Amino acid sequence: MLLRIDSKPMRTAMRWQIYATAGLGLLAGLFIGVHGAVSAVLGGIINQVADLAYAMLVSGSRVRTAANTLRALFRAEAARIILIVLQMGWVLTTYKAVVHPVFFITFAVSVVVFRMAILVKE
Repeated sequence: MLLRIDSKPMRTAMRWQIYATAGLGLLAGLFIGVHGAVSAVLGGIINQVADLAYAMLVSGSRVRTAANTLRALFRAEAARIILIVLQMGWVLTTYKAVVHPVFFITFAVSVVVFRMAILVKE
């Protein structure tokens, strides 16, 4: 799936997200238990799915003008935000044993890691 994304920085940042989510999931599992691990993984996956949609929408648009570029970026960001809100709502209403601090910390780490894509050279 990552092969469809044209941007090397985005692919690299998404890989970092997977590593960070797995690491935080293992730590939460060791210190808090199964529900901590599941909460950490869900917190990371929510942003990964949204960022994957963002990256696919941005990579899939072949634009030639500045206006079309901005339109594609706004559309991708809107899709990302909608996915995050829907997924968070779904997890928080259906998974009653969620460990909230772990869930939100892993989500925040995942957000920060994706924004680090600007550090990766093309």
